[in-house]
This record gives sequence, C-alpha cells and structure tokens, in this order.
Amino acid sequence: MPDKDGRDNGSERGEEKRRFIYEKIVRPRLSRTQIVKRLLFLGVSAVLFGALAAVTFVVSAPLAKKYLVEEETEESSTISIPKDEPETTTEPETTAETTEAETDPIEEVVRDEVERYQFSLEDLVKMYDGLNQVFQEVDQGIVTVQSVKTQMDWFDNPVEMASLYSGAVITATEEEYLILVPAGAVQEAEALEVTLPDGGSVAGQLKGVDQIAQLAVICIAADQLEEGTKSQLRVLELGNSYTVRQGELVFAAGSPAGVAHSMSRGSISYVAKNVQVVDGTSRLFYTDAKGDAAQGTFLFNIKGQVIGWVTDVYTTKEDPMTVVQAISDHKGILEDLSNGLQAPFLGVMGLEVTEAERQAGLPLGIYVNNALTDGPAYNAGIQNGDIITRMGEDEIVTMKDFQNSLDKLTAGEAVIVEVQRYGQEVYTPIEYEVTVGAR
Repeated sequence: MPDKDGRDNGSERGEEKRRFIYEKIVRPRLSRTQIVKRLLFLGVSAVLFGALAAVTFVVSAPLAKKYLVEEETEESSTISIPKDEPETTTEPETTAETTEAETDPIEEVVRDEVERYQFSLEDLVKMYDGLNQVFQEVDQGIVTVQSVKTQMDWFDNPVEMASLYSGAVITATEEEYLILVPAGAVQEAEALEVTLPDGGSVAGQLKGVDQIAQLAVICIAADQLEEGTKSQLRVLELGNSYTVRQGELVFAAGSPAGVAHSMSRGSISYVAKNVQVVDGTSRLFYTDAKGDAAQGTFLFNIKGQVIGWVTDVYTTKEDPMTVVQAISDHKGILEDLSNGLQAPFLGVMGLEVTEAERQAGLPLGIYVNNALTDGPAYNAGIQNGDIITRMGEDEIVTMKDFQNSLDKLTAGEAVIVEVQRYGQEVYTPIEYEVTVGAR
C-alpha cells in the first residue's frame, strides 16, 4: 500500500531483497597432478622461448649490424718508402803525403795482383753462377700481369683482347702486395689478372698510375694467397740508384726478351745525371743489357736490389742502348701511388740557377725553360724564363727544394707560387695561385 507520501512500501521492500542477492562461482582446487602438469608446461615453454630467442638473435644480429649499425671503417696500413739522398760531390782533402803513402801503394798493389792473377774458365763460371743465383731469387718477386681490354674489329664488333706484362713486387702490408708495372698494363684495362711465380692466379686492382713516368702500381689482396704462396713470393728491395757507377755489373729481369721471367746481363755503360724531366731532374742509366719497356723490364744490381726500370721515353728506335729510369728519383711518386694517391703535378721543366748566373744578376731559384702547355703552372700564368723562388711557405733555391716542396702537396690543392720575371732590365716578383694537378 502507498503511504501517506504516496510511495509503495511493498515494491521498495522487494527491490531491497533483490539488491542483496549475489552469486559467487568458486573454482575447484587443483589436484597435485594438475599442478605438476602446469609446472612442466611452464618449464618447457620457457626453454622453447629461450631457444627461439637465441636463434632469432643469431640470425638477426648480422643483418642488424649490416643495415642498422654504421660500419666502422678499418684504416689500411700506410705504406712508407724511404727516400735516398744524392751523394755529396765534395771530395775529401788530400795531401801529398796521403797520396804517396796511402792512395798510390793501395792502387798499385791491387793492380799488380789483378795483372798477376790468371783468370780461368772456372772463375768465369763461378761469376755467372753467382749472378744466376741472384736472378733466381729475384725472379720470385716477378709476376705476370694479364690485362684484359675490349677492342673493336673491322666490323665494329667488340673483341676481348688480353696482353701480358711483367710486374715487380716492391712492397707489402698485412692486407695487400704492391706491384710495379708499366703504365700500358693498366690503360683501358677492364680486368687485371696476376699470375704468381708458383703458377697461381689472383685478381689485381689498380692503385695509381703516373702517365709521365709511364709506370703504375697495382695490388693483390693478401687474403687471396695461400700460406705456401706467400712464403715463396718475394718482396723485392728498392736500392739506392744514386750509388750506381759506370762499369757496374747489372742484370735485367721481367721481360727483357719480350716474355715474362726472362733475364739479360750487362753493365752500366754511362750514367747521365741531372737530366731534365717534368717537375724535377733524374738520372738515366745506359746499359748493354737488353730491355723491353713496353712489356716491363726492371734493372737490378748484383745484390738483387731494384735500381730502375727500362723506359722508351728518352730513346729512339736507332738507339742501340737500353735506357733506365733511376728508382731513387721516383720513390716519392711510388709512395703516393702505393697509397692510392695521385702524384702531384705542376708541369714545369727547369734547372737550378748556378752561383755564376747569380753573380750575373739572376735570382736564385729554378729557371723555367719549359712550362708544359695546359699544365697547372702554364694555366696559372707561369711562363718560360720565369724563375721560381717560393712555393707556399717554402723558399726554393735548389731542385731538391722544389721537389721536396712539391711532394708535400696533393692533387687539387691550391698553392701560391712566387716567380721572378724579367722585364725592363730588372726582375720583378709575381705571385700565381696554381691548382696542383695529377701526373
């Protein structure tokens, strides 16, 4: 019934009764068998998920390192080739007493002994056997380089051509072996294959080329060689060509007969010093030993040291003598090429101003008698007749100063070159900014 306020008390009591009715579902307790099964299931699952995670890590780690982590670049070993200093021309002071008491008696004793000694055929055989033994050792540092090039036939069809050259192993690091070859071996080459003394072949790669000196350096990876091959392959020693004298016994190895691993004996017939070459001076050796510049021929002293390579830049077809570029004058260039750098190039030919010329009014420096057309110096404005007196911060007095200063520069670098130019009966200093080129 409704109360005096009009509310139905009966319905309210019914709602209150329904409000206090709840259901609670209680799970039955697990048995020991069920508990053991669940524990086993959890253990097995943990083992499976752990193994899966380990396999996933092993598989994905290299991919993540390759694509997500920035690779650390390993710096290859820098190759250093020690430079040689030209011998001094200063003769030791001698007196009449030393000349009579020391020099003449020694020379006379040696001359008398040589004249009295009766050379036999056995002596000649021993001498040649000694040279042959040195050659056999040197030949372990000579390799054959096959250069593959594509040329067009008469009908404009591409034809793959292969040419063979000789190369000399001149230095090595833990990563690679460096090989000196003629520049023709790498010109337009699409592939290089190096055949080692034991007959094995590996791929070669170009490190650098010097078109002016007509030489190049290629490399082969050390990890491509077996340990037995490495033990047989010899790194040839670079000698000091400044000590080479006229009459010295030498032999040529490489391709003196036009084929690899041939040799030729001879002697130094003449040493030409201070020959003008591009950006410096050099020595040239004239020898009666045969040599093939195009295929690659290297000259050795009797110690088995490389003292030069045969060149045809300074020869003519009528010239009967073999001409050799001295190695010491090019060690800086070889170091640049071996490290994959371009050898710096200024493009001038000149000579030192002598003391007599200085007294006649010329400034000390390098007199330019030929600024090569389209060379860096020529393009900057340097002319024939200019005298180079400064490069960058270096004062230039001798050709050695010039070459040392140039060796410190890199291709593409700009350097201020100061010259003295003659005009109106006086020399006037002029500065040019020269962009160093590459040989």
